Amino acid sequence: MKLLRVGPVGSERPALLDQDGTLRDLSGLITDVDGALLADDSVLSRVRDAAESGELPVLDAEGLRIGSAVGRIGKVVGIGLNYHGHAAEVGAEAPAEPIVFLKAPDTVVGPDDTVLIPRTSVKTDWEAELGVVIGATARYLASPEEGLAHVGGYVLVNDVTERAFQTERGGTWDKGKNCETFTPLGPWLVTAGEIPDPQALDVKLWVNGELKQDGHTSDQIFPVGEVVRYVSQFMTLYPGDVIVTGTPAGVAAGQPEPKPFLRAGDVVELEIDGLGRQRQEFKDA
Repeated sequence: MKLLRVGPVGSERPALLDQDGTLRDLSGLITDVDGALLADDSVLSRVRDAAESGELPVLDAEGLRIGSAVGRIGKVVGIGLNYHGHAAEVGAEAPAEPIVFLKAPDTVVGPDDTVLIPRTSVKTDWEAELGVVIGATARYLASPEEGLAHVGGYVLVNDVTERAFQTERGGTWDKGKNCETFTPLGPWLVTAGEIPDPQALDVKLWVNGELKQDGHTSDQIFPVGEVVRYVSQFMTLYPGDVIVTGTPAGVAAGQPEPKPFLRAGDVVELEIDGLGRQRQEFKDA
């Protein structure tokens, strides 16, 4: 299923995109697309049955804002340098263990919302990423297979990053990852059963119409199941938590000088197989 949240910021309602591409209203069945939904198989089954019946009310998609595909996110966990190609382009060794950082949930916005370039920023960068949404509480998982079994769904994410804040200002990566609007997420959440192999997905991103990232999740150093297993050793993952699993080669930081970091007026578009497409215009904060 493709589950969405649509409407004005703070007043989104749940929706479903059916197999014919028709937008359907789910607000009569559920209150939100969130961890509580993903953790409840009986409610998911009712939603699936209603979708197959074709009786859900139709929503007029014209002019309707699409919000973040997941509501009430507890935490966003980032994985750094998780593609062989990306590590190579920035001159880094492939990590021996996953690099873990956190993004605040209040950085999450809709897939087509405006992204703000921070004041004093000179190195705002793009990162198309596969997002993993947890569907069952995960703690101390024993295997990658268990990791995959705890995935509730997948989403497209742009892990926007300010590189100077990230690596040149001391401390951890958090300053470069947590600026407002830095986590566009959506347009929809695809339930896990619709993505049989998360390591078989194309990842693409364009800036002002020019293809910059053209990667594949098979290039991940640590695949999705292992990432979930690993993170569960250090923190409890709850339904609705999101893990952004790293970006392929093609970011601005990996390109020759002068590096084409983002400026006000730039338009970024990105997509992953089956997970839809995003479009953001960048503006000064």
